[in-house]
Amino acid sequence: MTLETGDKAPAFTLLTDGDGRVSLADLAGKTVVLYFYPKADTPGCTTEGQDFSALSAEFAAAGAVVIGVSRDPVKTLDRFKAKYDLTIILGSDEDGTVCEAFGTWIEKSMYGRQYMGIERATFLIDGQGVVRRIWHKVKVKAHAREVLDAAKSSIGS
Repeated sequence: MTLETGDKAPAFTLLTDGDGRVSLADLAGKTVVLYFYPKADTPGCTTEGQDFSALSAEFAAAGAVVIGVSRDPVKTLDRFKAKYDLTIILGSDEDGTVCEAFGTWIEKSMYGRQYMGIERATFLIDGQGVVRRIWHKVKVKAHAREVLDAAKSSIGS
């Protein structure tokens, strides 16, 4: 399934760092930034988590909740969050159902080898659960700021 702007976001519930749980239904009325990253504690994923964390107060002021999603187990997310003082929610999608629902579990290629992995992608979901913006094949540099600007401009839309 390929999601497009204007589609209803798939419902999800994820276990999170700190023995928590988060679901789209629980966040009704709030803007949700759902970003998918390949693996905790790797260079690009660490930078992305730090960039979103650095802007977390501004996201909160814009009424947005930021959730980073990977297929890492919760214990790995706890270590990752503590090691880098991340302030965003990290969701564990170990079985890949949320990645599948959002279309981020894709075939990748590296050094001529084909494998399945998470596409670095971000979804901006409004308070009614509608996808307002999608970024595929994200380049980490300045991405968090671009998403924040989009979240701010989507208020009231």
